[in-house]
Amino acid sequence: MVKLIVVNEGLGEVDMRKISDWGNYPVIEAEVGGFDSEGQLRSKLERPGPVIAFGNGRSYGDASLQENILLTRRFNKLLSFDETTGSLSCQSGVLLSEILDVFVPRGWFLPVTPGTKLITVGGAIAADVHGKNHHVAGSFGRHIVSMDVMRNEGSVITCSPTENSDFFKITVGGMGLTGIIMNATFRLKKVETAYIREETIRAANLDEIMDCFEASSDWTYSVAWIDCLAKGEQLGRSIMMRGEHATQAELVAPAHKHAPFNPRKGLHLSVPISFPNFALNHWTMQAFNLIYYNKFRPGTHKSIVDYNQFFYPLDAIDNWNRIYGSRGFTQYQFVIPKAAGREGMRTILKRITDSGLGSFLAVLKLFGEQDSFISFPMAGYTLALDFPISLKALDLFKELDAMVADYGGRLYLAKDSRMDAEMFEKTYPNADEFRQAISLLNDGETRFASLLSKRIGITD
Repeated sequence: MVKLIVVNEGLGEVDMRKISDWGNYPVIEAEVGGFDSEGQLRSKLERPGPVIAFGNGRSYGDASLQENILLTRRFNKLLSFDETTGSLSCQSGVLLSEILDVFVPRGWFLPVTPGTKLITVGGAIAADVHGKNHHVAGSFGRHIVSMDVMRNEGSVITCSPTENSDFFKITVGGMGLTGIIMNATFRLKKVETAYIREETIRAANLDEIMDCFEASSDWTYSVAWIDCLAKGEQLGRSIMMRGEHATQAELVAPAHKHAPFNPRKGLHLSVPISFPNFALNHWTMQAFNLIYYNKFRPGTHKSIVDYNQFFYPLDAIDNWNRIYGSRGFTQYQFVIPKAAGREGMRTILKRITDSGLGSFLAVLKLFGEQDSFISFPMAGYTLALDFPISLKALDLFKELDAMVADYGGRLYLAKDSRMDAEMFEKTYPNADEFRQAISLLNDGETRFASLLSKRIGITD
């Protein structure tokens, strides 16, 4: 972000900035202001026009971008915790990392976590984030007990699966379009240690990795890195990582046994400047993929790793998004139903490998069943790939969109920066009902909207 003009409003700074989400694409100029209290937030919403909440900027596209942005990070207090049930209440600007720092040493962990802990609770709800345990635990929204949301006229709605349930179901996964999530209560899970009992398995091709996912259904966590540049018989070669929370009895290393809830801090790196755009190309990605795949020996290998290594390897590198250069990048993440999984994934993956535009950050997961109104997951396979922004990549995405739609799949709104309204309408069954609901809620001078919601036809 680059600050251009600062204006002091008396109720917290407001400034004009060039701002973007994690993909650094698009970059826009917006009026940005934060808030510390419910009263300040209500005052901010008195200004007419479109507005959207912005947490820690870790969505990849333009879901939290708008000409008027409300920063939530200052609204970040832990409110209460029930040791008997694991129910935590906190304000929406709290980071998942801040929750982990406080509660892992007390023997509690997040019920669901994505691949970064540097997102806010409000963002986790708005995107209804998923993790490596979706097949057993669902997405983040399943674990919410209740939440308070401020509407555009300043009223606060308390909602839950049983109270104001219609509003609740369009807020979970609703990308911030129903209002500003103020606070939430959700349940943490009890753990015996801060470590994970991990198994890594090298799969020679797509069939092998899918067989591995099927055989790992009784594991709590499973995920695979996939080489999206490998072709022929090696198409889809992968490394699976599956895991369980380690018990104290499973800890062997003296350092682990001595401090089961306080793992040593690992090496922390930073990317100080944006890479030249030419640095990330087919050849450098192919070399990385070859080295990474062969880093793992054939067969199954067991180890004990701390939770940061297992869940958040990229968080150990500050500003890793700069690797993609000044042009920025986007993540293309889709899910297709399980019944079409093998055929669909093979067809789509082959098209990606043939394009030569593969990614070295490519992640494959298996989702479980999810009955939701507007959230991304469905029972099936999801693949996420990072692509530097280019005209060739944007043309490829149009082809992939058609394939994903034909196989009954859809794209993840929190990662998207270019899907059109037709694709959204075609692939999200409740798209029209969601659009109508947001239109009714946006009655008034202030309305919740983002570049994403305008682009895919949810808001004007």
